[in-house]
Amino acid sequence: MLRRTLESRDAQTRQLQDAVTNVEKHFGELCQIFAAYVRKTARLRDKADLLVNEINMYASTETPNLKQGLKNFADEFAKLQDYRQAEVERLEAKVVEPLKAYGAIVKLKRDDLKAALTARNREAKQLTQLERTRQRNPSDRHVIVSFDFELQKIFCKAEAELHIASTDVTRTTRHLEETIDNFEKQKIKDIKNIFSEFITIEMLFHGKALEVYTAAYQNIQKIDEDEDLEVFRNSLYPLDYSSRLDIVKANSKSPLQRSLSAKGVSGTGQVSTCRLKKDQHAEDDEDEEVDFTEEEN
Repeated sequence: MLRRTLESRDAQTRQLQDAVTNVEKHFGELCQIFAAYVRKTARLRDKADLLVNEINMYASTETPNLKQGLKNFADEFAKLQDYRQAEVERLEAKVVEPLKAYGAIVKLKRDDLKAALTARNREAKQLTQLERTRQRNPSDRHVIVSFDFELQKIFCKAEAELHIASTDVTRTTRHLEETIDNFEKQKIKDIKNIFSEFITIEMLFHGKALEVYTAAYQNIQKIDEDEDLEVFRNSLYPLDYSSRLDIVKANSKSPLQRSLSAKGVSGTGQVSTCRLKKDQHAEDDEDEEVDFTEEEN
């Protein structure tokens, strides 16, 4: 009966050992991979900072509209790196550190398992010693009486030691079961919290990133290509600026504007012709009046 109890406890201990070993293995892998993820994110932030510096340096050499658009883009992109820095710090605190803490937690559970195994080995040893004592059987009948007395003393001592060992095993086993049960409960809770924090941190960053990228895109689209091109051409041919500006303005007019301008010119011509005809009629009338006066005289 006691032997079967020991075997059952040994199977339970092995199962608990496997549970702790499984957590130690996979939590260690998760911790390393998440830490590498955070380091990669930090390196991406550093490269983005270099990109911001280069964009600003390039923008300072360009035409006004392009310069302003690039600087606005660089400002938005730099703002994004501030959010990325916050992402790195939060991931380190909310994901990597809790996983890293399981190294110490697993070590404590292994110590508890070791104490339980030590107590069970002591119990098994006492049980084996008691069984050997029971199996003793001297062949010399002259020493049976004295042997029985000594055997009784040894047997009582062995039973007492076995009882103490069994009590110790029962106590350590109960403590181990409670410890592992709490460990399993805390493990599940921590996994939920860690992955929930990871998702929340990433969602916050990408939400802010979408806002920043939208503003950066709008700043790039606001760059006036024609105006910057005209500034560039003016820097090449400064004397021809006014004539070329007239050409650019004329080419930039819509077909409707050009037709309205043509009608305006045509209307002006017609008015001038009408006025000329009226002037001629007036002169003819004056000539006729002069002729009529001369005839009367």
